[in-house]
Formats: sequence, C-alpha cells, structure tokens
Amino acid sequence: MALSRFWSWMIVLSSLFVFYMLGSGRLYSLNGLVNGKQNDPVLVNELSVQTANLDTALMTTLKMHKGEFMAGENGNFYKLQASGMIEVAAGKQAADGIFPTCKNTIMDIWLPLIGYLTFFCGLLNLLSDSNATDKLAKIMAPFFAKIFPELPKEHPAYGFMTMNFAANFLGLDNAATPFGLKAMESMQELNKEKETASNSQIMFLCLHAAGLTLIPTSIIGYRAAQNAANPADIMLPTIITSFVGTIAALVFVSIKQKINLLNLVVVGFVGGITAIIALLLVYIQTLTGIAKLHFTGNLSNAVLLFIILAIVAYSIYKEKVFKANQTNIFESFVHGAKDGFTTGLRVMPYMIAMLVALSIFRNSGLMQLALGGITAVMEVFGVDAQIINAIPVAIMRPFSAGGSRGFMLDAMKTYGADSLTGQLACLFQGAAETTFYVVALYFGSINVKNARYTLSIMLLVDLVCVLAGIAVIKLYF
Repeated sequence: MALSRFWSWMIVLSSLFVFYMLGSGRLYSLNGLVNGKQNDPVLVNELSVQTANLDTALMTTLKMHKGEFMAGENGNFYKLQASGMIEVAAGKQAADGIFPTCKNTIMDIWLPLIGYLTFFCGLLNLLSDSNATDKLAKIMAPFFAKIFPELPKEHPAYGFMTMNFAANFLGLDNAATPFGLKAMESMQELNKEKETASNSQIMFLCLHAAGLTLIPTSIIGYRAAQNAANPADIMLPTIITSFVGTIAALVFVSIKQKINLLNLVVVGFVGGITAIIALLLVYIQTLTGIAKLHFTGNLSNAVLLFIILAIVAYSIYKEKVFKANQTNIFESFVHGAKDGFTTGLRVMPYMIAMLVALSIFRNSGLMQLALGGITAVMEVFGVDAQIINAIPVAIMRPFSAGGSRGFMLDAMKTYGADSLTGQLACLFQGAAETTFYVVALYFGSINVKNARYTLSIMLLVDLVCVLAGIAVIKLYF
C-alpha cells in the first residue's frame, strides 16, 4: 500500500509541478520530459535567424553544423534547425524522458535480466533436483529458524536465501537477483494471504536490500577510472557501513515481528561473519597497489565460477537422483531456465511502472527542488560542506542506481576522487540498494500488492547507512 501511494503521488505531484512551471514561463518545452534523453541540452527558447542577433562566427558554425548543438554565448547551446529556427538550450536533462525510459528499461535492464534469470534459474533447478537445497537448508536451519520463525525447519527457501546473501556479499548483483526471486517464490507457497507480504518475505527483503558487501567491484572500477590514488581504499568503509545497515535491518524487523535475537545461535553466527570479514580484511590490507586490485577483482568472479562448478559437479555426482525422477542434468537445467524466463515476464510491468515514475519525478525538477531544500536545512545546522556535496548521491540511491551513479561520478570529477566528498559519494553508492526498484521487482515477481511496513523499514535502514557512512569516512580518512 505504501509503495502504491508513493508511486501515485510521485506521478501526480511531479506532473502538477511541470504544468505549474510551464504556466509560469519557467519551463519552455515538455518535449524533453516525454522524448528527451539523459544529458541532452534542455530547450529554453527558439529564435528566428533574422531576430537571433548572434555572433557572426557562431552563426557560421551553426550553418556548417546544421542540426547539431554548438556551444555559444553565456554557456548556452544553439542548434540551427532545417526550418531556419534556432533552438537555444541550457543545462542538461536529468534523466531519460518517458518514451526513452520505456525503451531503455526493456533493452538495457529487462533483456539482460532475462538472460541472468534464464541461466541462474537453470542452475537453481539443478540445486533443487539434486536435493542440494535440502543440504544447504540443513546447514543454515539453526540460524534461519531463529530469524524466520514462520518458515518450517529446513525449508527450501533457506538454500536460495543463502545463495542470494553470498552473491550480494561478493558484489555479484546480477547473480543475486535470480536467487532472491526464487527465495521469494518459495516463501510465497506458504503465504496464506497471497497479495500481502508475509513476515518471512519482509525479513528477507530488508536483509537483502541492506546489501552486506565485501567487494564493491564496480565502485573500485569507477574510482580507478577517476585516477584515485588507491581505488580499493573504499572497501573497508563499504564493508563496515553495509554491515551496520544489515544489523540495523535485522534489529528493526525483529522488533516489529517480536523476534528475540539475544540467543547463542544468532549472536554466534553474527560474530562468526564478523570474524571472517575481519580476517579477510587483514589479508587484503597486507596487499598494495596492483596486487590488491588483482585480488579483489578476481575474488568475486572466482567465487561465482566456483559456485557454477560446484552445482554442476554435485549434479553429476547425484546423477542417479535425476534418473530416478525420469530426467537428466541438461533437461533439468532447461526446465529451470524456462521458469526464469517466465519470472522475467512477470516483473517487466513493475519495472517499467517504477522507472517511468522516477523519470517524471527527476525531469520535472521536483527532485532538484527537494535536494535544494535538504541542502539548505543541512547548511543551517552547520553540516560540513564536503558532506553536503555528497548528499545528492545518498538521496538519489533509493530511487535510481543510474541517477545516483551520475551524481557520484560528478562528485569525483568536481571535488576529486580522494576528497572527502568523493569518498563519501562512493560509499553511499556502494553500501546501499535501489530501494523502490527492489520492492517493485521482488514483490512484483510474486504479485504481492501490500508490502506492509517493508518500505518504511528499508528507508530507515538507508538513513542508518547514510549516518554510519559519514561517521566511518570521518574516522577512516
């Protein structure tokens, strides 16, 4: 219900704000909002050649490059149209318009997701048919039974959740999504109210979205591209911040669901994970320069390849199980792959609905207005300017990964990759999740319409990660 209201009001308020801006003369054209592309120059005026009164050299350039925007006076851009009119543009469009968003959601997000789902759901079916999920469930049952009390012991969802958390932990987002969707489907089988999120689904999604990360591979890559002195130095702050977020998610949901976390199993498991992270970090800190980048870059991919190898090898070892079920390994894989494809079809409308709404929100200018208001409030309270400069990344992250990535890259270009602002922007990007997209994707895949308190807790966890990130960066750097 909360997501539905947020989505509806985001479109309504953004659209009303657009018409207000158009009526007051502050917005010249609606074409960009509907048809424009991200970073396109924003049309602010149109002039006739006769009345334009432009510099002679600029007019000559426009005639030579008819149909292209050319830099001109006062930071504006000019384009001579075939009709003889001159378009005047200033600034850049915040996001793709409605139609490009629909197209790019299909081409750049949905189609790749279909590929990931098809392959990894095939592997997951091998896990299921070889009874490997049962073994994973038995291993994780003592811990999961404490935080998912409504799930039966050794439920198959335990195995899928384990794979999801492991993939997220290693920064393998594309692999984590199919495991997570399969976990949600598995839990949905026990959900008596099919259109309402169960306690177990809420706990899983909040833990998933907290995004405990060991190796923020993409962030390290972006920092290297921006010539950071030590691109991998963001690892430790990211691990600490995402770990704090994960513990916060566990605590908040447990309080809401009245789950007792003060028991030997949970404390021991969390302590064990902490020890593993600490030992790995100690080793990574002994590496320098290229050796550190080489190790961190290979670790995630090596683990992914090992997972694939282990699943197929275990399936070969248990080939008799497949024969007993009148199938074989390859047929089992294909059967699971088909399920992945149909899952992709189910989630497509939810993806388009959310991303188009966010496109309107950003291009209307309402997002920038909100950012300006938050910045002004923070300035009043004397917040460090370097922190304020990174806040747009934190605010945008729950809405759009691409938008927050753009803010992050801009922060590094403007203030430097090794500045406090640059470091903090990278941390906000690497230690958080695209909250609204995740809720729409995961609940959409199982047709859950009432997310209950999922969104509010996830946003609260996002806030915890922001505060923790600021504290960690201040201490670490």
